[in-house]
Formats: sequence, C-alpha cells, structure tokens
Amino acid sequence: MTRAEELENRLRLLVNFGGVVSKETNLNRLLELIAEQVKTILNCDRCSVFILDRQTNELWSKVALGMQHTEIRVPFGKGIAGHVASSGLTLNIQDVYKDDRFTHEIDRLTGYRSRSILAVPLKNVGGHIIGVFEAMNKNGSQFDIDDEGILQLISSLAASGIENAQLYESLSKSQLETIYRLAVTAEYRDQQDTAIHLRHISEYSALIAHGLGLPEREVENIRYASPLHDIGKVGIADAILLKPGKLTTDEFEEMKKHTVYGAKILCNAESALLQIACKVAGSHHEKFDGTGYPAKLKGPQIPIYARIVSVADVFDALCMPRVYKPRWDAEKAREYILEESGKSFDPEVVGAFDKVYGEILKMQAIGDGKTTIIPGITKELHRHNY
Repeated sequence: MTRAEELENRLRLLVNFGGVVSKETNLNRLLELIAEQVKTILNCDRCSVFILDRQTNELWSKVALGMQHTEIRVPFGKGIAGHVASSGLTLNIQDVYKDDRFTHEIDRLTGYRSRSILAVPLKNVGGHIIGVFEAMNKNGSQFDIDDEGILQLISSLAASGIENAQLYESLSKSQLETIYRLAVTAEYRDQQDTAIHLRHISEYSALIAHGLGLPEREVENIRYASPLHDIGKVGIADAILLKPGKLTTDEFEEMKKHTVYGAKILCNAESALLQIACKVAGSHHEKFDGTGYPAKLKGPQIPIYARIVSVADVFDALCMPRVYKPRWDAEKAREYILEESGKSFDPEVVGAFDKVYGEILKMQAIGDGKTTIIPGITKELHRHNY
C-alpha cells in the first residue's frame, strides 16, 4: 500500500469512527467499540481506554480475561496512563519495560506482553481530562508522529461520545433506581426476601429473552421492566395478601386484580421501559392456552415480555419459600415448567428457558442462602399469583 493509499484508508476509517461512536449510548459497549476501531486505524495489537473516576481519583479500564471481563484500576498519576492523565501530555514509548512508569502488574495479570505504548489524554470540550487512550504494540513497526496525531484526533472525537454515554448511563441509573424502589414497595409487604426475588425475576427474564434471540436492547428492557410485574399488589388488602391459609373464591378474585391495578399504575407512561412494564404487570398471569387472567388472552395475544416474565416468575416462586408453601427443588420446578409448555407457557419461551437453565441455576446460587431444599412437594403453585 502506497503512502497516499494508506492516508486515504485512514481517513475513511476516521470518518466511519465518528459515525459509529456517535450512535452508541451504552458506555461499556462504546469503550469496546472504540478500542476495536483504534486497533484497526492504527494497525496495532491492542487498545485500552482508561476512564477517570473522580470519586476515587483512579483510572479504570475493562480487559477480557478468558470468558470474564475484569476491571483494572490505576491511581491517578501512577503508571503510564496515570502519568498521561496528570500531565495531559502524549507519551510514545518504544520499549515500555525500560520505562520506570510502566506498571508490570497489568501484564502479569492479563498474560499480555507489552512492547511499545502510545498514550494520549482524553479531554472533554472544556479541556478537562476524562481518561486516557493507550495503543499497544504496533504491528511491524513503532508508533510514529503520524500515529500520535491520529490518536489525538480520535481522542477528541471519542471524548464527546464517552461523556454522552456517561450522562446517559447516569440518567438510566436514576430511572432504574426509581423503578426498583417502586418494585420493592409492592413486594416487601408479603416477602421477606424481596431483593433476592426481584433480582431473580430480572436476571431470569433477561436470560430467557437472550435465549430467544431478542435484540440486546430488548433484553435490557425486559431486565429492568420485569421487577415491576407485581406493582399492583399495593392495591391488595393485607388481609388477603398476607393470609397464610387458602384464599376463598372471592378473595382469589380480588387477588387477581393486582394485574389490573398494576397496568393502571403504569399505563400512559412516556418511558418505553415503563410501557413494557405496563404490559408485563397486566398480562404476566395470562396463560398460553387462554385460561389465565385478567383478560384470558391466548398465544401471541399475550405480549412477549409477559410470556417471558410468566415463566421466570413461576419458576422463582416455586423455588422460594412462602407463607403458604415450602420451596421446591429447582429440578422439580423445571419439570413443571416443561410440563406446562403449550398450556400455561409459550413453548418457544419454555424452550429458551430450558436452553439457559444452567445459567439460571448459577444466578440462583448467587443469591440463594443455605436454606434446605425440600424435594417432592405436591403441585401447589404460588397461590397468590397463579
């Protein structure tokens, strides 16, 4: 490739880079995207994006270790990234193992061998440091002055995207915290293990959605909307909600109204997330064969979000102790879900549940205490909600 062709190719990649960065609002995905783009544009082996955490005065970056992502933190002013952040200057180091500022522990942790590093500061429009770019081990040569200029240009393009993603993430966290607290309000009245239950419903639903092959945005929506499935319980009297014995027919009819109450609470929301939560709250007790409540919807008439949460909710309810029943063994609960395929549950959702069952068990183990599991229970389902 001639010099002119190389410059033309880099210009094309830079134009593409600006377009890609401006569209991504998820911070972690954005950082991974930036790192991959920089690798291509600079023809180097690796790129790390360090973000300044002003609360701890540290720089953090995620790296892949096997199948897991690990966060590395470097004190501000320490190491190559820390020095660039504190000085605001670009560093182009040809042999990092001869530089006293290089942190050898990172290579030992990752199993990677750094040779050369080009590091530039990430500055926002106000000129304040928000992080550091590190490009490592250029293929076939050393980083030159052209590479320095290109990485500095990339950093200016990326900084605004990173700040936008950070703002979006902050707003999302505020919204999600509000949603979670609403969910806790509904759940804490009749469950002592509210936090565990809500986490299970959230994670199980997301796993099932992923097993169905739904887009990542949809998976995230159902992860965060699903904890509001029983928000309508706030409208149910304690005498019914907390009754340890069997409900009368009239009491059960009143209990079923929590789906209607939940939908009314969440309806007409402008937030897409709450619109999904409305569908989940109103329809998660509908059955695939049309025998559920409150509207006796059937098959695809039931929103896919509700069909997913229905499976997650029943499985978790069976596996959790309640005032009206002991807990079921997870395998017995799984067998029940499979038996109800085509009856209570959408067969495709059941298939996705079974596909990710191993992951569900792992998630269950994380939040599960050491309570003894009682196998061989009779088929008394979670009476309040089913």
